[in-house]
Amino acid sequence: MAHTTVPGTSVTCSALSFQWPDGTPVFDGLSLTIGRGRTGLVGTNGTGKSTLLRLLAGRLRPARGTVTVGGTLAHLPQNLTLDTTLRVDQALGIARRRAALRAIEAGEVDEAHFEALGDDWDVEERALATLGSLGLDGIGLDRAVGEMSGGETVLLRLAALLLERPDVLLLDEPTNNLDLFARRRLYEAVDSWRSGVLVVVSHDRELLERVDRVAELRSGAVSWYGGGWSAYQEAVATQQEAAARTLRAAEADVRRQKRELEETHIKVARRQRQSKKLDAQRRAPRIVAGERKRSAQESGDKLRGLHEGRLEEARERREEAADAIRDDAEIRVSLPHTAVPAGRTVLSLDGLRLRHGRLREGTLKVHGPERIALVGRNGAGKTTLLRTLTGELAPLSGEARAWVPLRFLPQRLDVLDGELSVAANVARTAPGVTDQHIRAQLARFLFKGARAEQRAATLSGGERFRAALAATMLAAPAPQLLMLDEPTNNLDTASVRQLTGALDSFQGALLIASHDLPFLRSVGITRWLLLGEELQETSAEEVEELLAAPDAV
Repeated sequence: MAHTTVPGTSVTCSALSFQWPDGTPVFDGLSLTIGRGRTGLVGTNGTGKSTLLRLLAGRLRPARGTVTVGGTLAHLPQNLTLDTTLRVDQALGIARRRAALRAIEAGEVDEAHFEALGDDWDVEERALATLGSLGLDGIGLDRAVGEMSGGETVLLRLAALLLERPDVLLLDEPTNNLDLFARRRLYEAVDSWRSGVLVVVSHDRELLERVDRVAELRSGAVSWYGGGWSAYQEAVATQQEAAARTLRAAEADVRRQKRELEETHIKVARRQRQSKKLDAQRRAPRIVAGERKRSAQESGDKLRGLHEGRLEEARERREEAADAIRDDAEIRVSLPHTAVPAGRTVLSLDGLRLRHGRLREGTLKVHGPERIALVGRNGAGKTTLLRTLTGELAPLSGEARAWVPLRFLPQRLDVLDGELSVAANVARTAPGVTDQHIRAQLARFLFKGARAEQRAATLSGGERFRAALAATMLAAPAPQLLMLDEPTNNLDTASVRQLTGALDSFQGALLIASHDLPFLRSVGITRWLLLGEELQETSAEEVEELLAAPDAV
Protein backbone atom coordinates (compact mmCIF):
# COMPACT_ATOMS: atom_id res chain seq x y z
CA MET A 1 0.00 0.00 0.00
CA ALA A 2 1.59 3.30 -1.08
CA HIS A 3 1.01 6.79 -2.41
CA THR A 4 4.11 7.98 -4.26
CA THR A 5 5.22 10.88 -6.44
CA VAL A 6 7.41 10.23 -9.46
CA PRO A 7 8.71 12.27 -12.41
CA GLY A 8 6.39 12.70 -15.39
CA THR A 9 2.77 13.80 -15.65
CA SER A 10 0.14 11.14 -14.98
CA VAL A 11 -1.87 9.44 -12.26
CA THR A 12 -1.90 5.66 -11.91
CA CYS A 13 -3.85 3.32 -9.65
CA SER A 14 -2.74 -0.29 -9.40
CA ALA A 15 -4.94 -3.01 -7.82
CA LEU A 16 -6.57 -0.35 -5.63
CA SER A 17 -8.97 -1.58 -2.93
CA PHE A 18 -10.89 0.53 -0.43
CA GLN A 19 -13.80 0.06 1.93
CA TRP A 20 -15.50 2.24 4.52
CA PRO A 21 -15.03 1.52 8.27
CA ASP A 22 -18.41 -0.26 8.36
CA GLY A 23 -17.13 -2.74 5.78
CA THR A 24 -18.94 -1.30 2.75
CA PRO A 25 -16.69 -1.96 -0.28
CA VAL A 26 -16.04 0.85 -2.78
CA PHE A 27 -13.19 -0.50 -4.92
CA ASP A 28 -11.72 -3.97 -5.22
CA GLY A 29 -8.64 -4.20 -7.42
CA LEU A 30 -9.21 -1.02 -9.45
CA SER A 31 -6.43 -0.23 -11.93
CA LEU A 32 -6.31 2.77 -14.28
CA THR A 33 -3.97 5.38 -15.69
CA ILE A 34 -4.99 8.99 -16.38
CA GLY A 35 -2.67 10.83 -18.74
CA ARG A 36 -2.31 14.42 -19.90
CA GLY A 37 -5.39 16.38 -20.90
CA ARG A 38 -8.84 17.01 -19.48
CA THR A 39 -10.76 14.03 -18.15
CA GLY A 40 -14.36 14.13 -16.95
CA LEU A 41 -15.05 11.50 -14.28
CA VAL A 42 -18.76 10.59 -14.26
CA GLY A 43 -20.99 7.95 -12.70
CA THR A 44 -24.16 7.61 -10.67
CA ASN A 45 -24.27 8.89 -7.09
CA GLY A 46 -22.63 6.44 -4.70
CA THR A 47 -20.22 4.85 -7.20
CA GLY A 48 -17.20 6.43 -5.46
CA LYS A 49 -16.13 9.35 -7.68
CA SER A 50 -15.26 11.69 -4.78
CA THR A 51 -13.70 8.79 -2.89
CA LEU A 52 -11.46 8.04 -5.88
CA LEU A 53 -10.31 11.68 -6.08
CA ARG A 54 -9.50 11.66 -2.36
CA LEU A 55 -7.50 8.45 -2.81
CA LEU A 56 -5.62 10.01 -5.74
CA ALA A 57 -4.94 13.12 -3.65
CA GLY A 58 -3.67 11.08 -0.70
CA ARG A 59 -6.54 12.26 1.53
CA LEU A 60 -7.61 8.61 2.03
CA ARG A 61 -5.44 5.51 2.37
CA PRO A 62 -6.35 2.42 0.33
CA ALA A 63 -6.64 -0.98 2.00
CA ARG A 64 -4.48 -2.46 -0.77
CA GLY A 65 -2.83 -1.30 -3.96
CA THR A 66 -0.86 1.79 -4.92
CA VAL A 67 -1.43 5.32 -6.20
CA THR A 68 1.40 6.89 -8.20
CA VAL A 69 1.31 10.58 -9.12
CA GLY A 70 3.61 12.03 -11.74
CA GLY A 71 4.52 15.56 -10.61
CA THR A 72 2.80 17.88 -8.16
CA LEU A 73 -0.89 17.50 -7.34
CA ALA A 74 -3.62 19.94 -6.23
CA HIS A 75 -7.15 18.98 -5.15
CA LEU A 76 -10.34 21.07 -4.95
CA PRO A 77 -12.74 19.08 -2.73
CA GLN A 78 -16.50 19.17 -3.05
CA ASN A 79 -17.23 20.44 0.47
CA LEU A 80 -14.92 23.41 0.72
CA THR A 81 -14.46 25.46 3.87
CA LEU A 82 -12.10 28.41 4.20
CA ASP A 83 -11.19 30.24 7.38
CA THR A 84 -13.23 33.45 7.14
CA THR A 85 -10.63 35.36 9.21
CA LEU A 86 -7.96 34.91 6.54
CA ARG A 87 -6.96 37.62 4.09
CA VAL A 88 -7.11 36.82 0.39
CA ASP A 89 -3.32 36.67 0.08
CA GLN A 90 -3.22 34.17 2.97
CA ALA A 91 -5.88 32.02 1.31
CA LEU A 92 -3.82 32.15 -1.91
CA GLY A 93 -0.72 31.02 0.00
CA ILE A 94 1.35 34.05 -1.03
CA ALA A 95 1.25 36.17 2.14
CA ARG A 96 4.83 35.29 3.19
CA ARG A 97 6.29 35.95 -0.27
CA ARG A 98 4.28 39.16 -0.53
CA ALA A 99 5.58 40.39 2.84
CA ALA A 100 9.14 39.55 1.80
CA LEU A 101 8.69 41.49 -1.44
CA ARG A 102 7.40 44.52 0.48
CA ALA A 103 10.36 44.37 2.87
CA ILE A 104 12.89 44.16 -0.01
CA GLU A 105 11.19 47.05 -1.81
CA ALA A 106 11.47 49.05 1.44
CA GLY A 107 15.24 48.53 1.40
CA GLU A 108 15.59 45.64 3.88
CA VAL A 109 18.42 43.30 2.85
CA ASP A 110 17.79 40.42 5.28
CA GLU A 111 18.69 37.14 3.55
CA ALA A 112 15.51 35.55 4.93
CA HIS A 113 13.38 37.83 2.74
CA PHE A 114 15.20 36.73 -0.42
CA GLU A 115 14.89 33.07 0.60
CA ALA A 116 11.13 33.48 1.21
CA LEU A 117 10.59 35.19 -2.15
CA GLY A 118 12.84 32.94 -4.25
CA ASP A 119 12.43 33.71 -7.94
CA ASP A 120 8.77 34.72 -7.57
CA TRP A 121 9.29 38.47 -8.01
CA ASP A 122 6.01 38.84 -9.91
CA VAL A 123 3.95 37.02 -7.28
CA GLU A 124 1.44 39.87 -6.86
CA GLU A 125 0.98 40.35 -10.60
CA ARG A 126 0.43 36.60 -11.12
CA ALA A 127 -2.02 36.46 -8.23
CA LEU A 128 -4.06 39.42 -9.49
CA ALA A 129 -3.99 38.06 -13.06
CA THR A 130 -5.23 34.65 -11.87
CA LEU A 131 -7.99 36.25 -9.81
CA GLY A 132 -8.94 38.38 -12.79
CA SER A 133 -9.13 35.35 -15.09
CA LEU A 134 -11.70 33.87 -12.71
CA GLY A 135 -13.78 37.03 -12.54
CA LEU A 136 -12.44 38.18 -9.17
CA ASP A 137 -10.92 41.42 -10.49
CA GLY A 138 -12.31 43.54 -7.68
CA ILE A 139 -11.06 41.27 -4.90
CA GLY A 140 -8.09 42.97 -3.25
CA LEU A 141 -5.31 40.86 -1.78
CA ASP A 142 -5.92 42.42 1.64
CA ARG A 143 -9.65 41.70 1.70
CA ALA A 144 -11.05 39.29 4.32
CA VAL A 145 -12.36 35.95 3.06
CA GLY A 146 -15.38 36.42 5.32
CA GLU A 147 -16.54 39.30 3.11
CA MET A 148 -16.80 37.03 0.06
CA SER A 149 -19.77 34.92 -1.08
CA GLY A 150 -19.70 31.13 -1.15
CA GLY A 151 -19.19 31.07 -4.91
CA GLU A 152 -16.35 33.57 -4.69
CA THR A 153 -14.57 31.46 -2.08
CA VAL A 154 -14.73 28.43 -4.43
CA LEU A 155 -13.08 30.51 -7.18
CA LEU A 156 -10.56 31.87 -4.66
CA ARG A 157 -9.53 28.36 -3.69
CA LEU A 158 -9.26 27.43 -7.38
CA ALA A 159 -7.06 30.50 -7.93
CA ALA A 160 -4.80 29.32 -5.09
CA LEU A 161 -4.45 25.92 -6.76
CA LEU A 162 -3.73 27.43 -10.19
CA LEU A 163 -1.03 29.63 -8.67
CA GLU A 164 0.74 26.45 -7.52
CA ARG A 165 1.05 25.47 -11.22
CA PRO A 166 0.32 21.81 -10.42
CA ASP A 167 1.04 18.97 -12.85
CA VAL A 168 -2.16 17.23 -11.73
CA LEU A 169 -5.35 19.13 -10.81
CA LEU A 170 -8.39 17.34 -9.34
CA LEU A 171 -11.72 19.21 -9.23
CA ASP A 172 -14.73 17.75 -7.41
CA GLU A 173 -18.09 19.31 -8.44
CA PRO A 174 -16.44 22.75 -8.85
CA THR A 175 -19.56 24.52 -10.23
CA ASN A 176 -21.76 23.77 -7.23
CA ASN A 177 -23.15 27.03 -5.83
CA LEU A 178 -21.53 29.11 -8.59
CA ASP A 179 -23.68 31.67 -10.36
CA LEU A 180 -23.64 31.83 -14.14
CA PHE A 181 -20.91 34.49 -14.29
CA ALA A 182 -18.65 32.44 -12.00
CA ARG A 183 -19.39 29.26 -13.97
CA ARG A 184 -18.36 30.96 -17.19
CA ARG A 185 -15.03 31.93 -15.62
CA LEU A 186 -14.45 28.38 -14.46
CA TYR A 187 -15.33 27.06 -17.94
CA GLU A 188 -12.71 29.39 -19.37
CA ALA A 189 -10.12 28.12 -16.87
CA VAL A 190 -10.83 24.54 -17.99
CA ASP A 191 -10.71 25.57 -21.66
CA SER A 192 -7.30 27.17 -21.12
CA TRP A 193 -5.79 24.08 -19.44
CA ARG A 194 -3.02 23.10 -21.81
CA SER A 195 -0.53 21.00 -19.86
CA GLY A 196 -0.67 18.30 -17.24
CA VAL A 197 -3.56 16.20 -15.99
CA LEU A 198 -6.95 17.71 -15.20
CA VAL A 199 -9.65 15.45 -13.70
CA VAL A 200 -13.07 16.93 -13.02
CA VAL A 201 -16.01 15.24 -11.29
CA SER A 202 -19.19 17.04 -12.26
CA HIS A 203 -22.83 16.74 -13.27
CA ASP A 204 -22.57 20.10 -15.11
CA ARG A 205 -23.14 19.20 -18.76
CA GLU A 206 -21.63 22.44 -20.09
CA LEU A 207 -18.45 21.82 -18.11
CA LEU A 208 -18.24 18.19 -19.25
CA GLU A 209 -18.54 19.26 -22.89
CA ARG A 210 -15.10 20.85 -22.44
CA VAL A 211 -13.17 17.70 -21.53
CA ASP A 212 -11.08 15.61 -23.93
CA ARG A 213 -12.40 12.28 -22.69
CA VAL A 214 -14.95 10.87 -20.25
CA ALA A 215 -14.13 8.16 -17.71
CA GLU A 216 -17.28 6.47 -16.42
CA LEU A 217 -17.04 4.82 -13.00
CA ARG A 218 -19.53 1.96 -12.81
CA SER A 219 -19.59 -1.14 -10.61
CA GLY A 220 -16.04 -0.49 -9.39
CA ALA A 221 -14.50 -0.29 -12.88
CA VAL A 222 -13.74 2.54 -15.32
CA SER A 223 -14.80 2.68 -18.99
CA TRP A 224 -13.33 5.29 -21.34
CA TYR A 225 -15.10 7.39 -23.99
CA GLY A 226 -13.47 9.89 -26.33
CA GLY A 227 -14.81 13.45 -26.48
CA GLY A 228 -17.06 15.42 -24.18
CA TRP A 229 -20.50 14.86 -22.67
CA SER A 230 -22.48 14.71 -25.93
CA ALA A 231 -20.07 12.17 -27.46
CA TYR A 232 -20.29 10.10 -24.27
CA GLN A 233 -24.10 10.19 -24.34
CA GLU A 234 -24.17 9.10 -27.98
CA ALA A 235 -21.74 6.26 -27.30
CA VAL A 236 -23.77 5.04 -24.31
CA ALA A 237 -27.00 5.23 -26.34
CA THR A 238 -25.39 3.13 -29.11
CA GLN A 239 -24.15 0.63 -26.52
CA GLN A 240 -27.60 0.41 -24.94
CA GLU A 241 -29.27 -0.22 -28.30
CA ALA A 242 -26.80 -3.03 -28.97
CA ALA A 243 -27.29 -4.38 -25.43
CA ALA A 244 -31.07 -4.36 -25.89
CA ARG A 245 -30.72 -6.34 -29.14
CA THR A 246 -28.37 -8.80 -27.42
CA LEU A 247 -30.82 -9.21 -24.53
CA ARG A 248 -33.73 -9.86 -26.92
CA ALA A 249 -31.67 -12.47 -28.76
CA ALA A 250 -30.59 -14.07 -25.46
CA GLU A 251 -34.19 -14.22 -24.22
CA ALA A 252 -35.28 -15.81 -27.51
CA ASP A 253 -32.45 -18.35 -27.16
CA VAL A 254 -33.57 -19.22 -23.60
CA ARG A 255 -37.12 -19.79 -24.86
CA ARG A 256 -35.83 -21.98 -27.70
CA GLN A 257 -33.63 -24.03 -25.38
CA LYS A 258 -36.57 -24.51 -23.00
CA ARG A 259 -38.72 -25.80 -25.87
CA GLU A 260 -35.98 -28.15 -27.04
CA LEU A 261 -35.49 -29.47 -23.49
CA GLU A 262 -39.23 -30.08 -23.13
CA GLU A 263 -39.29 -31.83 -26.53
CA THR A 264 -36.31 -33.95 -25.42
CA HIS A 265 -38.15 -35.03 -22.25
CA ILE A 266 -41.15 -36.01 -24.37
CA LYS A 267 -39.00 -37.93 -26.90
CA VAL A 268 -37.09 -39.82 -24.20
CA ALA A 269 -40.27 -40.73 -22.36
CA ARG A 270 -41.92 -41.88 -25.60
CA ARG A 271 -38.86 -43.93 -26.55
CA GLN A 272 -38.79 -45.61 -23.13
CA ARG A 273 -42.48 -46.49 -23.34
CA GLN A 274 -42.06 -47.93 -26.82
CA SER A 275 -39.02 -49.98 -25.77
CA LYS A 276 -40.86 -51.35 -22.74
CA LYS A 277 -43.86 -52.26 -24.92
CA LEU A 278 -41.67 -54.07 -27.50
CA ASP A 279 -39.87 -56.04 -24.82
CA ALA A 280 -43.21 -57.15 -23.42
CA GLN A 281 -44.46 -58.18 -26.86
CA ARG A 282 -41.25 -60.12 -27.69
CA ARG A 283 -41.09 -61.62 -24.22
CA ALA A 284 -37.41 -60.73 -24.13
CA PRO A 285 -35.33 -62.28 -21.34
CA ARG A 286 -35.15 -60.13 -18.21
CA ILE A 287 -31.40 -59.64 -18.52
CA VAL A 288 -31.75 -58.42 -22.13
CA ALA A 289 -34.68 -56.14 -21.26
CA GLY A 290 -32.68 -54.70 -18.35
CA GLU A 291 -29.69 -54.00 -20.56
CA ARG A 292 -31.88 -52.24 -23.12
CA LYS A 293 -33.50 -50.21 -20.32
CA ARG A 294 -30.11 -49.13 -18.95
CA SER A 295 -28.89 -48.22 -22.43
CA ALA A 296 -32.04 -46.19 -23.14
CA GLN A 297 -31.76 -44.51 -19.74
CA GLU A 298 -28.12 -43.53 -20.35
CA SER A 299 -28.95 -42.26 -23.84
CA GLY A 300 -31.90 -40.23 -22.50
CA ASP A 301 -29.84 -38.83 -19.61
CA LYS A 302 -27.08 -37.82 -22.03
CA LEU A 303 -29.56 -36.07 -24.33
CA ARG A 304 -31.29 -34.31 -21.44
CA GLY A 305 -27.92 -33.27 -20.00
CA LEU A 306 -26.90 -31.81 -23.34
CA HIS A 307 -30.04 -29.66 -23.60
CA GLU A 308 -29.97 -28.70 -19.91
CA GLY A 309 -26.39 -27.51 -20.39
CA ARG A 310 -27.41 -25.49 -23.43
CA LEU A 311 -30.31 -23.96 -21.45
CA GLU A 312 -28.00 -23.03 -18.57
CA GLU A 313 -25.53 -21.41 -20.98
CA ALA A 314 -28.40 -19.48 -22.61
CA ARG A 315 -29.55 -18.25 -19.18
CA GLU A 316 -26.02 -17.09 -18.33
CA ARG A 317 -25.85 -15.18 -21.63
CA ARG A 318 -29.21 -13.60 -20.83
CA GLU A 319 -27.98 -12.51 -17.38
CA GLU A 320 -24.83 -11.00 -18.89
CA ALA A 321 -26.94 -9.16 -21.47
CA ALA A 322 -29.35 -7.94 -18.76
CA ASP A 323 -26.42 -6.62 -16.68
CA ALA A 324 -25.40 -4.42 -19.63
CA ILE A 325 -28.81 -2.72 -19.62
CA ARG A 326 -28.75 0.41 -17.45
CA ASP A 327 -31.47 0.76 -14.88
CA ASP A 328 -32.80 4.29 -15.35
CA ALA A 329 -35.80 3.94 -13.10
CA GLU A 330 -37.98 7.05 -12.95
CA ILE A 331 -39.98 8.52 -10.08
CA ARG A 332 -43.66 8.36 -10.94
CA VAL A 333 -45.74 9.44 -7.97
CA SER A 334 -49.35 10.64 -7.70
CA LEU A 335 -49.86 13.79 -5.61
CA PRO A 336 -53.45 14.95 -6.24
CA HIS A 337 -53.76 16.74 -2.90
CA THR A 338 -51.01 19.19 -3.86
CA ALA A 339 -53.27 20.82 -6.46
CA VAL A 340 -54.16 24.48 -5.97
CA PRO A 341 -56.66 26.59 -8.00
CA ALA A 342 -55.10 28.87 -10.60
CA GLY A 343 -56.42 32.12 -9.12
CA ARG A 344 -55.62 31.43 -5.49
CA THR A 345 -52.87 33.44 -3.74
CA VAL A 346 -50.30 31.03 -2.28
CA LEU A 347 -47.56 33.49 -1.25
CA SER A 348 -47.27 37.23 -0.68
CA LEU A 349 -44.33 39.52 0.09
CA ASP A 350 -44.85 43.13 1.10
CA GLY A 351 -41.89 45.53 1.48
CA LEU A 352 -39.59 42.69 2.53
CA ARG A 353 -36.03 43.54 3.56
CA LEU A 354 -33.64 40.67 4.31
CA ARG A 355 -31.05 40.32 7.05
CA HIS A 356 -28.46 39.15 4.51
CA GLY A 357 -28.19 39.76 0.79
CA ARG A 358 -29.17 42.64 -1.44
CA LEU A 359 -32.96 42.74 -1.23
CA ARG A 360 -34.12 46.08 0.16
CA GLU A 361 -37.82 46.05 -0.61
CA GLY A 362 -39.33 42.85 -2.00
CA THR A 363 -42.95 42.85 -3.11
CA LEU A 364 -44.49 39.80 -4.76
CA LYS A 365 -47.67 37.77 -5.13
CA VAL A 366 -47.68 34.15 -6.26
CA HIS A 367 -50.93 32.65 -7.54
CA GLY A 368 -52.03 29.09 -8.16
CA PRO A 369 -49.68 26.48 -9.66
CA GLU A 370 -47.04 28.96 -10.88
CA ARG A 371 -43.53 27.59 -11.33
CA ILE A 372 -41.06 30.32 -10.38
CA ALA A 373 -37.29 30.33 -10.87
CA LEU A 374 -35.40 32.49 -8.37
CA VAL A 375 -32.05 33.45 -9.89
CA GLY A 376 -29.29 35.87 -8.97
CA ARG A 377 -25.57 36.29 -8.46
CA ASN A 378 -23.75 34.64 -5.57
CA GLY A 379 -24.39 36.64 -2.42
CA ALA A 380 -27.69 38.09 -3.67
CA GLY A 381 -29.54 36.35 -0.82
CA LYS A 382 -31.54 33.56 -2.50
CA THR A 383 -31.13 31.11 0.38
CA THR A 384 -31.80 33.87 2.91
CA LEU A 385 -35.04 34.77 1.10
CA LEU A 386 -36.23 31.14 1.10
CA ARG A 387 -35.44 30.71 4.79
CA THR A 388 -37.25 33.97 5.51
CA LEU A 389 -40.31 32.70 3.65
CA THR A 390 -40.33 29.54 5.81
CA GLY A 391 -40.25 31.67 8.96
CA GLU A 392 -36.82 30.36 9.96
CA LEU A 393 -35.32 33.86 9.64
CA ALA A 394 -37.05 37.10 10.55
CA PRO A 395 -36.87 39.96 8.02
CA LEU A 396 -35.43 43.34 8.95
CA SER A 397 -38.71 44.83 7.81
CA GLY A 398 -41.79 43.99 5.79
CA GLU A 399 -43.87 40.85 5.77
CA ALA A 400 -43.85 37.45 4.05
CA ARG A 401 -46.83 35.14 4.26
CA ALA A 402 -47.67 31.72 2.85
CA TRP A 403 -51.41 31.15 2.39
CA VAL A 404 -51.21 27.40 1.77
CA PRO A 405 -49.24 24.48 3.32
CA LEU A 406 -45.56 25.03 2.52
CA ARG A 407 -42.52 22.72 2.47
CA PHE A 408 -38.87 23.62 1.95
CA LEU A 409 -36.04 21.34 0.77
CA PRO A 410 -32.72 23.00 1.71
CA GLN A 411 -29.34 22.43 0.10
CA ARG A 412 -28.05 20.56 3.15
CA LEU A 413 -30.95 18.02 3.09
CA ASP A 414 -31.15 18.43 6.87
CA VAL A 415 -34.81 17.37 6.86
CA LEU A 416 -33.61 13.79 7.48
CA ASP A 417 -32.74 12.13 10.79
CA GLY A 418 -29.77 9.89 10.01
CA GLU A 419 -30.66 7.39 12.76
CA LEU A 420 -34.16 6.76 11.41
CA SER A 421 -35.15 4.62 8.43
CA VAL A 422 -36.39 6.15 5.19
CA ALA A 423 -39.96 5.14 6.05
CA ALA A 424 -39.68 6.56 9.59
CA ASN A 425 -38.36 9.86 8.24
CA VAL A 426 -41.38 10.18 5.93
CA ALA A 427 -43.73 9.20 8.78
CA ARG A 428 -42.34 12.10 10.85
CA THR A 429 -43.48 14.59 8.22
CA ALA A 430 -46.79 12.82 7.56
CA PRO A 431 -48.51 12.27 10.92
CA GLY A 432 -51.72 10.28 10.64
CA VAL A 433 -50.79 8.68 7.31
CA THR A 434 -50.82 4.86 7.38
CA ASP A 435 -47.58 2.91 7.12
CA GLN A 436 -49.04 1.00 4.16
CA HIS A 437 -49.70 4.22 2.22
CA ILE A 438 -46.21 5.58 3.04
CA ARG A 439 -44.54 2.40 1.80
CA ALA A 440 -46.63 2.35 -1.38
CA GLN A 441 -45.56 5.93 -2.14
CA LEU A 442 -41.93 5.26 -1.20
CA ALA A 443 -41.86 2.44 -3.75
CA ARG A 444 -42.60 5.09 -6.38
CA PHE A 445 -39.58 7.02 -5.06
CA LEU A 446 -37.58 3.81 -5.75
CA PHE A 447 -37.46 2.67 -2.10
CA LYS A 448 -39.09 -0.73 -2.44
CA GLY A 449 -39.46 -3.37 0.27
CA ALA A 450 -36.44 -3.57 2.58
CA ARG A 451 -34.87 -0.46 1.04
CA ALA A 452 -37.49 1.62 2.87
CA GLU A 453 -36.00 0.28 6.13
CA GLN A 454 -32.47 1.57 5.42
CA ARG A 455 -31.15 4.10 7.91
CA ALA A 456 -30.82 7.54 6.32
CA ALA A 457 -27.18 7.74 7.48
CA THR A 458 -26.27 4.74 5.29
CA LEU A 459 -27.72 6.14 2.06
CA SER A 460 -25.64 7.27 -0.91
CA GLY A 461 -25.86 10.88 -2.05
CA GLY A 462 -28.53 10.21 -4.67
CA GLU A 463 -30.54 7.97 -2.32
CA ARG A 464 -30.33 10.58 0.43
CA PHE A 465 -31.68 13.21 -1.94
CA ARG A 466 -34.59 10.96 -3.00
CA ALA A 467 -35.39 10.24 0.66
CA ALA A 468 -35.37 13.96 1.53
CA LEU A 469 -37.51 14.70 -1.52
CA ALA A 470 -39.98 12.00 -0.49
CA ALA A 471 -40.17 13.34 3.08
CA THR A 472 -40.87 16.80 1.67
CA MET A 473 -43.37 15.93 -1.06
CA LEU A 474 -45.27 13.24 0.87
CA ALA A 475 -45.72 15.45 3.95
CA ALA A 476 -49.14 15.93 5.53
CA PRO A 477 -50.91 18.20 5.06
CA ALA A 478 -49.89 17.95 1.41
CA PRO A 479 -47.70 20.92 0.43
CA GLN A 480 -49.27 23.28 -2.09
CA LEU A 481 -46.16 25.46 -2.18
CA LEU A 482 -42.83 23.68 -2.59
CA MET A 483 -39.53 25.58 -2.29
CA LEU A 484 -36.21 24.04 -3.37
CA ASP A 485 -32.73 25.49 -2.83
CA GLU A 486 -30.16 24.45 -5.47
CA PRO A 487 -31.72 20.97 -5.74
CA THR A 488 -29.37 19.67 -8.46
CA ASN A 489 -26.15 20.28 -6.52
CA ASN A 490 -24.23 16.96 -6.23
CA LEU A 491 -26.84 15.06 -8.27
CA ASP A 492 -25.83 12.86 -11.18
CA THR A 493 -27.80 13.16 -14.41
CA ALA A 494 -29.97 10.11 -13.59
CA SER A 495 -30.97 11.71 -10.27
CA VAL A 496 -31.74 15.01 -12.01
CA ARG A 497 -34.09 13.11 -14.36
CA GLN A 498 -35.74 11.47 -11.35
CA LEU A 499 -36.21 14.87 -9.70
CA THR A 500 -37.73 16.25 -12.88
CA GLY A 501 -40.13 13.30 -13.01
CA ALA A 502 -41.19 13.83 -9.40
CA LEU A 503 -41.80 17.55 -9.98
CA ASP A 504 -43.91 16.70 -13.05
CA SER A 505 -46.40 15.07 -10.67
CA PHE A 506 -46.50 18.03 -8.27
CA GLN A 507 -49.63 20.12 -8.89
CA GLY A 508 -48.98 23.02 -6.53
CA ALA A 509 -46.79 26.14 -6.80
CA LEU A 510 -43.01 25.80 -7.14
CA LEU A 511 -40.30 28.25 -6.11
CA ILE A 512 -36.81 27.04 -7.08
CA ALA A 513 -33.54 28.85 -6.39
CA SER A 514 -30.97 27.49 -8.83
CA HIS A 515 -28.05 28.35 -11.11
CA ASP A 516 -28.79 25.28 -13.26
CA LEU A 517 -30.58 26.80 -16.26
CA PRO A 518 -31.01 23.53 -18.23
CA PHE A 519 -32.76 21.99 -15.21
CA LEU A 520 -34.99 25.05 -14.70
CA ARG A 521 -36.06 24.91 -18.34
CA SER A 522 -36.85 21.19 -18.00
CA VAL A 523 -39.36 21.65 -15.16
CA GLY A 524 -41.57 24.11 -17.04
CA ILE A 525 -40.77 27.42 -15.31
CA THR A 526 -43.57 29.93 -15.95
CA ARG A 527 -42.02 32.97 -14.25
CA TRP A 528 -38.44 34.13 -13.77
CA LEU A 529 -37.42 36.40 -10.86
CA LEU A 530 -34.00 38.06 -10.65
CA LEU A 531 -33.00 38.83 -7.06
CA GLY A 532 -31.12 42.08 -6.51
CA GLU A 533 -32.12 45.12 -4.46
CA GLU A 534 -35.64 44.26 -5.60
CA LEU A 535 -37.36 41.27 -7.19
CA GLN A 536 -37.22 41.92 -10.92
CA GLU A 537 -39.45 40.09 -13.39
CA THR A 538 -37.40 38.82 -16.33
CA SER A 539 -37.45 36.12 -18.99
CA ALA A 540 -35.52 32.92 -19.65
CA GLU A 541 -33.76 34.59 -22.56
CA GLU A 542 -32.65 37.58 -20.46
CA VAL A 543 -31.46 35.57 -17.46
CA GLU A 544 -28.36 34.12 -19.13
CA GLU A 545 -27.32 37.48 -20.57
CA LEU A 546 -27.90 39.33 -17.29
CA LEU A 547 -26.11 36.83 -15.03
CA ALA A 548 -23.16 36.25 -17.37
CA ALA A 549 -22.22 39.96 -17.25
CA PRO A 550 -19.49 40.96 -14.76
CA ASP A 551 -21.59 43.88 -13.48
CA ALA A 552 -24.81 41.85 -13.17
CA VAL A 553 -27.35 42.60 -10.47
